Amino acid sequence: MSTKRIKAKPDSTKENPKEIKVIQQSGEGKGESTARTSLRPTVQAALMLMDYNKSFGDLSINTLVSDLGRQCELASIGDLSRAEAILTAQAHTLDAIFHSFARRAQRAEYINQLETNMRLALKAQSQCRSTLETLAAIKNPKPVSFVKQANISNGPQQVNNGRNFLTSTRERAHARKTENRQNELLE
Repeated sequence: MSTKRIKAKPDSTKENPKEIKVIQQSGEGKGESTARTSLRPTVQAALMLMDYNKSFGDLSINTLVSDLGRQCELASIGDLSRAEAILTAQAHTLDAIFHSFARRAQRAEYINQLETNMRLALKAQSQCRSTLETLAAIKNPKPVSFVKQANISNGPQQVNNGRNFLTSTRERAHARKTENRQNELLE
C-alpha cells in the first residue's frame, strides 16, 4: 500500500506576529482607528516588550496586548498580585547585581575599578531598597488623610488659615484698606 504525501498550502489566515489588529469603530476612518490603537498604553508596552525580549523569538503583538489588557483590568479592580511578583523579582535581581559588583570591587586591583564597582553596587542596593519600600507600601498602604488646606512658608510669613485670632473664630480675617499717605519728603 503506497501513501501519497500532500503538501499543505500555507495558511493565509495565519496572522503575522508583528502586525497589530486595528479595529475600526463605526464612522471612523482607517487613519483614525490606527491612531487610536497606537495611543493605547498596552500597544505601546507590547512594542517595547517585543524589542526587549528578542531572546524569546517572534512574539505575537496581539497576544501581548491582550495579556497586558488583562493585567491592567486586574490591577484596576485591586488585584495587585502581579505587581507584587514583579517587585519581588526585581528586588532579588537588584540584590544579585549588588553582590556581583561588591565582589568585583573586592577583587579590584586599582582604585578607579574599586570606586566604579562600589558606586554601581551601592546604586543597585539603593534601588533594591526602594523597590522593597514600594512593595511594602503596596502590601501595607498608609491611611489616607484629607487636609483642608496646607500652607507652606519659606520665610517669615504667618499663616492664619482664615482666622483672625483677635476676632471671633467665625469671622474671617480681611485685609485692611490702605490709606494713601503722602510721603513726608513730598510735602
